[in-house]
Amino acid sequence: MRRAVCPGSFDPITFGHLDIIARASAHFDHVVIAVLENRTKSSLFSVAERIEMIQETTSHLSNVSVDSWSGLLVDYCKSNSIQAIVKGLRAVSDFDYELQMAQVNLQGSGVETMFMATSPVHSFLSSSLVKELAHYGGDVSTMVPASINAALKLRVGGK
Repeated sequence: MRRAVCPGSFDPITFGHLDIIARASAHFDHVVIAVLENRTKSSLFSVAERIEMIQETTSHLSNVSVDSWSGLLVDYCKSNSIQAIVKGLRAVSDFDYELQMAQVNLQGSGVETMFMATSPVHSFLSSSLVKELAHYGGDVSTMVPASINAALKLRVGGK
């Protein structure tokens, strides 16, 4: 079985993330969305909330599951029999950092990294941008699913 992981903080998940996840699910037998647990970083939504949001927005993808992890991603891959990491790239600047990580992961563990170019319609999206816009009352309805938009409005209110 060909298994892949799509890692990230997903705070919150956006249409850009969902595009990469759906496309990855077409190429692998099973895709795990691994939500980063980073205790040193302040998140808008808890890991449990993010997992619930992702499960809801990916429920139509029968070969996708959601989990969380802390520590080295390659250790997660090894302990879960995952052969590939799938990453979305928005710009050349993303590639510079992600290439280094991919090379370290391959050398240290043999886990491959597959890069997918983000759909042009989503190339500007980031969770940080969405949170900033939502905080100031901006319309993010074209950037996140309706349920995520509603959760953002409840959490940040908007000015």
